Amino acid sequence: MPFYAGNKFYLIYLKTYSDVRMVAAPPSSIGKFGGETDNWMWPRHTCDFSVFRIYADANGEPAEYNENNVPLKAKKHLAISLKGINEGDYAMIMGFPGSTNRYLTQSEVKQRMHSTNEPRIRIRGVRQDVLKKEMAASDKVRIQYASKYAGSSNYWKNSIGMNKAIIDNKVLETKAEQEAKFAAFAKAKGNTDYEKVVSEIDAAIEKSNPILYNYTCFREVFQGGIEFGTPYLILDKLKEAIKNKDKEAINKNIETLKKVYADVHNKDYDHEVDRKVAKALLPLYAEMVPADALPAFYTTIQKDFKGNYDAYVDHCYDNSIFSNEANFNKFIKKPTVKAIEKDPMTAYVRAKYDLMNKLGNELAESMKGMDLLHKTYVRGLCEMYSPEPKAPDANFTIRLTYGNVKSYNPKDGVHYKYYTTLKGVMEKEDPTNPEFVVPAKLKELYEAKDFGRYALPNGDMPACFLTTNDITGGNSGSPVINGNGELIGAAFDGNWESLSGDINFDNNLQRCIAVDIRYVLFIIDKLGGCKHLIDEMTIVE
Repeated sequence: MPFYAGNKFYLIYLKTYSDVRMVAAPPSSIGKFGGETDNWMWPRHTCDFSVFRIYADANGEPAEYNENNVPLKAKKHLAISLKGINEGDYAMIMGFPGSTNRYLTQSEVKQRMHSTNEPRIRIRGVRQDVLKKEMAASDKVRIQYASKYAGSSNYWKNSIGMNKAIIDNKVLETKAEQEAKFAAFAKAKGNTDYEKVVSEIDAAIEKSNPILYNYTCFREVFQGGIEFGTPYLILDKLKEAIKNKDKEAINKNIETLKKVYADVHNKDYDHEVDRKVAKALLPLYAEMVPADALPAFYTTIQKDFKGNYDAYVDHCYDNSIFSNEANFNKFIKKPTVKAIEKDPMTAYVRAKYDLMNKLGNELAESMKGMDLLHKTYVRGLCEMYSPEPKAPDANFTIRLTYGNVKSYNPKDGVHYKYYTTLKGVMEKEDPTNPEFVVPAKLKELYEAKDFGRYALPNGDMPACFLTTNDITGGNSGSPVINGNGELIGAAFDGNWESLSGDINFDNNLQRCIAVDIRYVLFIIDKLGGCKHLIDEMTIVE
């Protein structure tokens, strides 16, 4: 695996166990308490966890699912501490963070803000407004789109917070200071590669900015926004088979189309909801990008539908082979070349992919050589800061981060203590808001103060806590461990004020949000009635 932008490589061995079975999870009202409102925020009261058991063969080696597989007996497992945490306690996290970008130049940070985050914020915001309205009107749609909405909103809100944090935390100014220092270092060293590398990166970024912006708009609308489409390549094959009167090929492609239809109209898809999303996003895309970044079907909208986006969408969503079961069954009963060629969504999808390839190629061409430039820049920065070590960017490999349990002051006059309790859940309760519904049994346990051995010394039930550990996307679920190597919590989020942390780590503001392991055990034991699971664990009191 490459580290430091390819200046170092490490060989990493992984052993993968595929037979992993869910054992326990909290009700969503507890595991997702606070929903998108509380996402990336503190104070937090979410009990975000799940419990799995790994199964292996008789020798403890990885094996595909088999009823004869047995629970894995690991050589080492973490003891669970009920001793609690205090301000300043040492904490470490072992996990698999996704990626960070802490060696970006100032121009690259600006690109992230304006060519990626800003279009993502605008487009996802419009789509989410449609979904939110439809989810509020129908329990069926709410269930269907809950995961989709959460996935979209997660990095929509992250992008908003990141842009705000970049400004509030003066990340651009910090990057400018670093580049000035690097220029002086390069000149003193007499290294011409170092002297010109930042300006070469800046030139490539300037060239790629409009292309990346268009590409981001395209992906957010046509890959992440509008779901409906047709498998035009399979239909092309079917068309050829029909022309050649190849019955075997015709039947084979029809069977494939049946599977694709089932994939499109799956349990989490609503054709009418997606229709409304398309009506909102197609005109928005035309408003946001230049004419040369429009798929060919926009000409059809102007020419055949007189610029009426709603009429075009209705035509596609009503008349495509894949629009509904009646249309589809009629087609596969008697597939014809004419029906395929007239299919409006096939033309839509073909034009969409033509543009995707065009934009992708243009972006790749504009960024050609960037990897080598980054390799040079990162090598130079590491030399400049030597002998002080600098951590490599996260790259989906296992990492250990160390820090402390710590409160923080996000702004003047505001202090956030390092932990929350179940009292906060009750204070946030709102029966009219699905994000803040509290289960009746949890309320009963709270009223009775029936917290067992999981309570704080003062009788309160701990919920979440903060540490200064360095985490990012991909770390959710990572164990938080104390100085004795005992499990004290599970990491699941970062704080709003430090969402620029993937670009520039701020020692003062960066916080990891973790669920207290005592809250996890309390939910498993007292609310879930699964004491037998607790009995399997090594508990330290």
